[in-house]
Amino acid sequence: MRLCYPGAAPFLWFAAILLCGTSPVFGSELKTLPGHVPKVVSSLVPMARLPGTNQLRLAIGLTMRDRPGLEHFVAQVSDPSSSIFRQYLTREELTSRFGPTPEDYDAVKQFALANGLAVAQTHPNRLLLDVTGPASAVEKAFHIRLWIFRHPTEARDFFAPDTEPMVDGSLPIADIEGLSDYSRPHPKWIRSSALHQGRIDPNGSAPDGSGNLFGNDFRNAYVPGTTLTGAGQSVGLLEFDGYYTNDIFTYASEAGNGRTNIVIAPVLLDGFNGKPQNSDGAAEVELDIEMSMSMAPGLAKIVSFEAGENGNQNDILNSMLANSNVLNLNCCWGWSGGPSNTTDAILESIDAVGQSFFDASGDSAAFTTGSNSVNGVDNPLLQNAPGSNPYITQVGGTTLALNGSGTSWASEVVWNWETEYGRSYNGVASSGGISSYYKIPSWQTNINMATRGGSNSLRNIPDVAANADNVYEIADDGQTSDGNGGTSCASPLWAGFMAMVNQQLAARGERSAGFINPALYAIAARSNYLSCFHDITNGNNTWSDSTKLFYATNNYDLCTGLGTMMGTNLINALTPALPAPSFLPVVRNKGSIALTWTTVAGQTYQLQYTSIVKATNWTDLGTATNASGTNATLSDSDTNAQRFYRVLLLP
Repeated sequence: MRLCYPGAAPFLWFAAILLCGTSPVFGSELKTLPGHVPKVVSSLVPMARLPGTNQLRLAIGLTMRDRPGLEHFVAQVSDPSSSIFRQYLTREELTSRFGPTPEDYDAVKQFALANGLAVAQTHPNRLLLDVTGPASAVEKAFHIRLWIFRHPTEARDFFAPDTEPMVDGSLPIADIEGLSDYSRPHPKWIRSSALHQGRIDPNGSAPDGSGNLFGNDFRNAYVPGTTLTGAGQSVGLLEFDGYYTNDIFTYASEAGNGRTNIVIAPVLLDGFNGKPQNSDGAAEVELDIEMSMSMAPGLAKIVSFEAGENGNQNDILNSMLANSNVLNLNCCWGWSGGPSNTTDAILESIDAVGQSFFDASGDSAAFTTGSNSVNGVDNPLLQNAPGSNPYITQVGGTTLALNGSGTSWASEVVWNWETEYGRSYNGVASSGGISSYYKIPSWQTNINMATRGGSNSLRNIPDVAANADNVYEIADDGQTSDGNGGTSCASPLWAGFMAMVNQQLAARGERSAGFINPALYAIAARSNYLSCFHDITNGNNTWSDSTKLFYATNNYDLCTGLGTMMGTNLINALTPALPAPSFLPVVRNKGSIALTWTTVAGQTYQLQYTSIVKATNWTDLGTATNASGTNATLSDSDTNAQRFYRVLLLP
């Protein structure tokens, strides 16, 4: 019994948990879940145990039933050359084919309840189970001890385990969010400073006369002449703070063009009340909203998925996945911990159902090589996640200059404040680099990355870019702010741009564009590349710890990816019109007629007939046909009566 005394040495306490049987037994062996202990803990002395009565909220991630199958499906459904291109799954189909089974979900629920944890929220796709309970129950359930430490860089304490959690080997648990509050999410925007205010005039139309970029300036630069506005579309934003409604209304009123009609709808998660918690966090939320509506003034809705500074990113991501009518998603926050199995599964699921997800690549200049390097993109100590994730579109930053007073695009260079304003801004630039975790996706292999400073075997980021400098913002409960920067400015511009892409597809009754990286890199290899992108060939994102990485070059580079969007040309390239079906020779044989017509794989067609060609009502012949190749055939009885046939391309 002495081994069960809480004051015993750590290895004795661990032994006591095993020998004394303080947790229900589900199987014969325990498995360790890595990645939950902040590496900094090994160099710190604990101040005290976390009180056992402290209430914690955890998001338990479950292992998917068929992750390789999901991987294969997403690769096919996103590939323009695939026969199932854009044949997305419903969320129910996704769960049924690839998600955890109901039995798996029930086993994890029973495990939580047996260990004194309450179920706070269930999720229809069974990827997450949210639970709450006292720290003592959490310790018992996962065979850990939770300690309080003094934060090494912030003026606060934090809690964390000193050993990795363990669960029964038969439980389908992938990871657990909420076992530590060492790192809080970090917004990827840079507030302006007196050091550089007024030192550059991009010829923007900001209402305060500063010349900073505002409202329609972004449309004039990136989508000149288009009538598309994002009408009927919604943009979804991942947020860890709230916003001031009066700031958004003021910006929308000053920007005009119907932006005040956009519904701003918060979705509150993890117990967050929606009230702004700190000025930087709230300013990030407001910047995301203002940039989205700047690019797409006709949006039906901007949905802000908010969980507060202690919220769980997987809860936010899973809520975004569950909202099927929000197709254009964006994230401008980073968090620590590095790659996560559950986060990857959710982001890949987003691709499978036809949503698009854009992420700000970061504001810390070139990523250095290696997962544990000073600025490694996948370094678990840094707030870079989702980092080099291959299931999303990473957005870098530029410095944009306009002609006249915001009338048209003039030039762009890589956003790098050290280049612009000197050593005081060392390391403040568009982030890009090479993953230390994810292999290179197939769609990125048509470019020789090695000749551009990248890798031919690992994922390279960013994918694209947009302006990240000299932005006018209204934030901080009524304050105007000039000269703001960061890839947080760029990424929501792409989400707004994507709303226009999906608006055009919806008008033709076609499915959403979904995960566009395969299509983007296919364009990069074609002759129309320079008519679809502003190719950024000037500038770099180097800094003092990375003096050789990276430099802008033609086509792709690790500063701005493929470049910035070039108006309707890129929209049209991402939404190629489907050819009208046409009949091939009709074959009569033994009392039947075989009708064959041209198709596009993955599209749905309905054959119809009538006896009077001027008739307004046609009759369906058979059921709708989902094409798997270039032709489809259907037979009709040969009655010698007059019949006319037509084929409809269905949404």
